Amino acid sequence: MAPIDNSPADPNTPLQKKPISYKNLALGATLNLFEVSTLGQPFEVIKTQLAANRGQSMVEALKTIYSRGGVLGFYQGLIPWAWIEAGTKGAVLLFTASEFEFRARLAGASPFMSGIVGGMAGGIAQAYSTMGFCTFMKTVEVTRHKSGAKESTFKIAGDIFKREGIRGINKGVNAVAVRQCTNWASRFGITRFTQESIIKARYGDAPDAAKRATAIDKAMASIVGGALSCWNQPIEVIRVEMQSQVKAAGRPEKMSIATASKWIYQNNGISGFYRGVVPRIGLGMWQTLCMVALGDYFRQLFGTN
Repeated sequence: MAPIDNSPADPNTPLQKKPISYKNLALGATLNLFEVSTLGQPFEVIKTQLAANRGQSMVEALKTIYSRGGVLGFYQGLIPWAWIEAGTKGAVLLFTASEFEFRARLAGASPFMSGIVGGMAGGIAQAYSTMGFCTFMKTVEVTRHKSGAKESTFKIAGDIFKREGIRGINKGVNAVAVRQCTNWASRFGITRFTQESIIKARYGDAPDAAKRATAIDKAMASIVGGALSCWNQPIEVIRVEMQSQVKAAGRPEKMSIATASKWIYQNNGISGFYRGVVPRIGLGMWQTLCMVALGDYFRQLFGTN
């Protein structure tokens, strides 16, 4: 693959005002559908299984998931919930992050700070616009088996809606927003910083150093950014607990971020907040590779930077 230039992450590229590119909506949806349909959903299922069943080991979690349908068990919730979520959140993320990142660069911010601004804006936008219900339903799909429930996820959603209304089926959306804001701020910001560091180490301070960066350089930066962005795993465990269908003795019926945190700490201690962090690192690396490195490449290719 040829070197990529004119990316918003290239610090030496002159920036000029540009019209809003709505092509990024379609590009973001396509990339996120590819991400979730390949490695994304298996990592998501393993991560959720461990976060909701905090007493299980990795081997036990893998066996449990496999028992729910063999290899297809690792794609549980992919259709329709993960596809709906991916298609919508991917579009919102890439469009919003691209616009905010570009305008931050235009205002004079560094690639690192621009990445943080773009990631925060994209993460918050996707959480409140599309992710609340879909994330809830994906978690229901995985955790309903723990309580022995036989109902379909559609029936569970309908019952919750009757009892609690729209707030019930968007349970945990504030935790999702905190997670997505910090997720993508870290992923974009750390990726841009790592990318600059790789470029400087390999090509020095030459005026065309940024243009000489290869796709491999940017892919490695995205992998680092994705892995290091998992520092907020406690927020993810809290989100899963809030949306879980587990029926445990003493578990609060209605959970806020505070009550979920208290419940996790009482039952599992500090280590409980980090259950599922290993598959989440894999998920973070794959998501960032798809949405940042591939996103940069295709935005440059289609002229939507």
